[in-house]
Amino acid sequence: MLMREEVMGAVEAILFVRAEQVGIDELVEILDIPLLELRVLMREMLSDYNQNKNRGVQILEVDGFYLMCTNPAYSDILTRMEKPGRKRLSPAALDTLAIIAYRQPVTRAEIEQVRGVKADRIINNLLEKGLILELGFKPVVGKPVTYGTSEEFLRVFGLTSLKELPAIMEET
Repeated sequence: MLMREEVMGAVEAILFVRAEQVGIDELVEILDIPLLELRVLMREMLSDYNQNKNRGVQILEVDGFYLMCTNPAYSDILTRMEKPGRKRLSPAALDTLAIIAYRQPVTRAEIEQVRGVKADRIINNLLEKGLILELGFKPVVGKPVTYGTSEEFLRVFGLTSLKELPAIMEET
């Protein structure tokens, strides 16, 4: 059985290595500790990270999932860093990604109806980049594949959930 400080260190290591959301149930399974004990430790860790505004990283909780990410207070400094190879997206890819993000689950035909042009190649590129994924099949004739955004989409755009997407402005 891990000691209290070791559990906290292990949680940090897991969140750092995963670099995406980790559920409380998964942490319980990995660490082999009782759920109630882990919840107490997680509250303590969140409090510690949130009280110390000078930390370069923070731990966020969203709907029972935990995520380690950079502290927004240091965003100006981080923008000065040499950027690793970024996933460049064409305007058409961004349009398609926005349609998927706001209308998911959405089919290729529905995307093409909104854009007015074929979307096969763009959808394939977004799948290759890991920004979208196949969610399943729509229960209609032909059972077309439905698409939605991935955890990578959230990470790339600095979001913790789709609820953080900006509201759509209505055209007048």
